[in-house]
Amino acid sequence: MADTLYDVLVIGSGPAGYTAAIRGGQYGLKVGLIEAESVLGGTCLHVGCIPTKALLFNAEIWDHLKHAAEYGIAGIGTPQLDWAAVQKRKTAIVNKHTKGLEFLMKKNKVTVIPGYGRLTGVAKDGVHTVQITSSGGEQLLQAKNVILATGSEARILFGMKPDDRILTNIEILSLAEPPKSLIVIGAGAVGVEFASIFRSFGAEVTIVEFLARAVPVEDEEISKELTRLFKKRGIDMNVSCKVEKIERTEAGMKVTWTTANGKTVEKEAEKVLVAVGRAPRTGDAGIEKTRIELDRGFVKVNEAQETAEPGIYAIGDIVAGLPQLAHVGAMSGIVAMAKIAGRTFRPVRRDRIPGCTYCDPQIGSAGLTEAQAREKGFEVKVGKFPFAGNSKATIVDSHDGFVKIVSDAKYGEILGVHIIGPQATELVAEAVAVMELEGTVEELMFTIHAHPTLAEAMLDAYAAVEGMAINA
Repeated sequence: MADTLYDVLVIGSGPAGYTAAIRGGQYGLKVGLIEAESVLGGTCLHVGCIPTKALLFNAEIWDHLKHAAEYGIAGIGTPQLDWAAVQKRKTAIVNKHTKGLEFLMKKNKVTVIPGYGRLTGVAKDGVHTVQITSSGGEQLLQAKNVILATGSEARILFGMKPDDRILTNIEILSLAEPPKSLIVIGAGAVGVEFASIFRSFGAEVTIVEFLARAVPVEDEEISKELTRLFKKRGIDMNVSCKVEKIERTEAGMKVTWTTANGKTVEKEAEKVLVAVGRAPRTGDAGIEKTRIELDRGFVKVNEAQETAEPGIYAIGDIVAGLPQLAHVGAMSGIVAMAKIAGRTFRPVRRDRIPGCTYCDPQIGSAGLTEAQAREKGFEVKVGKFPFAGNSKATIVDSHDGFVKIVSDAKYGEILGVHIIGPQATELVAEAVAVMELEGTVEELMFTIHAHPTLAEAMLDAYAAVEGMAINA
């Protein structure tokens, strides 16, 4: 057994784990970061957020090039897609930030420990022991505190295994060529982002969603607008549909589903992407040897991210009740490390989490939907402003969508902001700050926004609550 006693051992180096480790180093704690893979960064950096958004940016540029002549760009002929170059750029971005993480670990004096980490039981005399399994064998490490940040993995249907035709977020990111046709099962963020990417690159795209609307966690009007604009792009959107079978054919895959009225539909495509959610990686973490409580595989924690086992914390995608988002994982790691270091912290609030979907059009939201606000008993006032009335949206040739403000009619407090349109994922940051500071419609109506900017649409949307938008 090693003589080293860590203040904190973090198991998992995704955004939750590496953020917690860095913050621990900044606090002056002795931190060890355990990672089973050969690189740091987890799903988000290698087969999730970062490579996906790199492809989405390429798709956006590609869509603009289709209209190059309208922008006064002549002489380029017919653009040709070099998929190998697209993949090379994506990989270069991932590699750059992987190296950046390695540097940050050294800068913050975090010890990186290769291997698979498991809990071994309850603490003895206030010290936890973690078993590390690696190519070099097994070792036991000790720490006063342990943070579980083991992340999640894609759920798959019917016990099938991913291959070259049935894909998860991992396989679809490494395709040798973009498919000519794609069926996406699931219309959450992952599903609609990949649908958007490959539609831009010319694929025939079909989406099949079990629930009654696309992006079901969003405000109902956002779902309706996304569906309208996806159909406008030629994406075949099917909601309230239950997938019955997925079968290999001679040339690709066939998916069979039933509609809400009982009709059976069959459709074939080159590839199928299964995007039906992510399962927490808690099955092989040694949790059963502790008093940690689980809810359908997710770890229950308190407001400081503490589990029922003293000295063990859980952060990121494995936490019960929190959305599986990289930025939520990162903040939960900051909260846990602050608690361990005896510093002040603010718990992660479910109604202060920005949700971002990077398809075209983008979606950014925070706070309560209109329906949720009414369910909670608020007297609600709503303002909507279309990007069609925003000069900058016209300049950047992206004027579909709108900003929707949900406010409390009695006091004017902003309860929720829902954006679909250009740079929605950037604009939503203002909404989070506003709600964190309990901003009101009156205050925001008199907050100057620069002209011409997309952010001006926020100002008009606040004013629209009172029926006084300037540009609509």
